[in-house]
Amino acid sequence: MQLQREHNPALNAITAYGEDYVAINFKNHDHSIFFSPEGPVQDLAIQGASELTAVLLRRIAGLESVKQDPMAFLDDAPLARPDNAPELILIGTGQRQHFLHPAVTQEMLQWGIGVEIMDTQAAARTYNILMAEGRKVVAALLIQEKA
Repeated sequence: MQLQREHNPALNAITAYGEDYVAINFKNHDHSIFFSPEGPVQDLAIQGASELTAVLLRRIAGLESVKQDPMAFLDDAPLARPDNAPELILIGTGQRQHFLHPAVTQEMLQWGIGVEIMDTQAAARTYNILMAEGRKVVAALLIQEKA
């Protein structure tokens, strides 16, 4: 399905998608990827939602190097969201929606980063809307390889 006629080539827009691919700025990807409106489209070496971990979610959010106070949980207050953190992470889990275990998303939610889980095509449509609004969003779109 073709999504957009016009786009800003400086931003990563989803221009088409199907059951086994997603196109970012008219370049097809037939494997799982993650990206934000600006920056590179990066490979995600997983095929299913069950393979997502809290560590991988940190990488997707671009927060691998952010250090967290190990005693912060005692304060009962939400953690301050890092300046470079997205507002929202959209996770497209393939042709069907598959929810994640709460432990996987817990850290993101503590930082005030929303995590939305939906099928990949719904995530693609939602990403474009949020990106067009200028929101700080990251999309992780899972594509199952054909057997």
